[in-house]
Amino acid sequence: MSTEQLGSYIVAFSDLMWGTPLLVLLLGGGLFFLFYSRLAPLLYLKHAVEILMGRYDDPNEIGQINHYQALSTAIAGTVGMGNVSGVAIAISTGGPGAMFWMWVSAMIGVSTKFFTCTLAVMYRGKDSAGEVQGGPMYVIREGLGRRWQPLAVFFSIVAMIGVAPMFQANQLSQILQDVILTKNGITPSFESSLIVGIIIAVLVGLVIFGGIQRIGAVTGKLVPFMVVVYIISVLYILFSNVTEIIPAFQLIIHDAFTGDALLGGSLGSLIIVGVRRAAFSNEAGIGTAPMAHGAAKTNEPIREGLVAMLGPIIDTIIICTMTALAIIITGVWVESDASGITLTTMAFEQSMQGFGSILLTISVSVFALTTLFAYPYYGTKSFAFLFGVKYQNIYKILYILAIPLGTVTSLGVVISIFDSAYALMAFPTMISALLLAPKVRKAAKVYFKKLKSSTLSEQLVHKKSSSDE
Repeated sequence: MSTEQLGSYIVAFSDLMWGTPLLVLLLGGGLFFLFYSRLAPLLYLKHAVEILMGRYDDPNEIGQINHYQALSTAIAGTVGMGNVSGVAIAISTGGPGAMFWMWVSAMIGVSTKFFTCTLAVMYRGKDSAGEVQGGPMYVIREGLGRRWQPLAVFFSIVAMIGVAPMFQANQLSQILQDVILTKNGITPSFESSLIVGIIIAVLVGLVIFGGIQRIGAVTGKLVPFMVVVYIISVLYILFSNVTEIIPAFQLIIHDAFTGDALLGGSLGSLIIVGVRRAAFSNEAGIGTAPMAHGAAKTNEPIREGLVAMLGPIIDTIIICTMTALAIIITGVWVESDASGITLTTMAFEQSMQGFGSILLTISVSVFALTTLFAYPYYGTKSFAFLFGVKYQNIYKILYILAIPLGTVTSLGVVISIFDSAYALMAFPTMISALLLAPKVRKAAKVYFKKLKSSTLSEQLVHKKSSSDE
């Protein structure tokens, strides 16, 4: 079998997996969570931010990292190339309307994240070293029972593929070579891609062998930086073309229901494009974020679920939207056949000639590297669940070796590999969450009742102290 044939089979399998059953599971399941919780998570966004800012942190509680580090690690795994390159792929494939369906998927995903990440703390288990761990595989084993163990094993196997570094490495290599080589008249080659891959592998290796504490510390510092730099850059593009912002939103909404930009009026295909790219962006219902949030220092599952639900808002509603607007407003999606990170680079360079591509390269490098730092944590947890903690470094070695492989593989094949893995991960994650949803709802009722009581008590104390003064 030739490499081209293998690649075509991978792409075909990915397209097959992202069919109606998976869309029903992700969108239908998310809507169920939203209404089953009676919109409770959305009503406590302010409280979620207070938790994130450390108001309820207790270093003596079970876990490995605080709420902020847990969210930073989860966002590092989602706010990455999916928000920059993934959006460009969505628009070049499905037109501006794909962004609308990414919004829909993200808003539904808020409730999905609340349920799946609450369960990750509620049903934590212990690995072979006796360390408390969280994630869908533990939720399945501890929450549904040992007879569901095959589903937990299945998730762990496909998760190791889903968090492999090839896509991030591929796109990071592409933008580095576009800016450094192509702009200087040098054509990127297999050898140059391989060299970039080796350099990235060395950098990633220095961080990931430090464990979740080092990953949490590094991502906790880099995530805010990368988000701020990127947002400022895109805001510059938007305000330089301020009269085009409203028309861009109008185009997104119009094209969302006509699908006539690039897909010949196929609304179903357009929805699939949007949901696929949203899943790659915020991974709601896929299962990686629960592994990070399951490591949070907290004895209160609902509290971590509230923090987790901020993820889709940050990475899809805010960052993906800004990327989409930059691409649409500059018109590069119409003028070029480019896709992925190259298309986004063109948008930046057109608006900020001479330094736009450099600025994007800096931002994207941090995006990609933080994701590359976070992903092996998920992979090693899955590997340790299957084979034991003492062997988890084997996965880290394989992970590092896969980085150069990603830089020399075509984008279409690479993204199809991860789309396929994400689709397969979604089934055990969503099935277990749906079956255990009543447990979350019951715990949420108790938590929110206690929260209202404590808030009322604080108000009465404050009122009394004020009157005494």
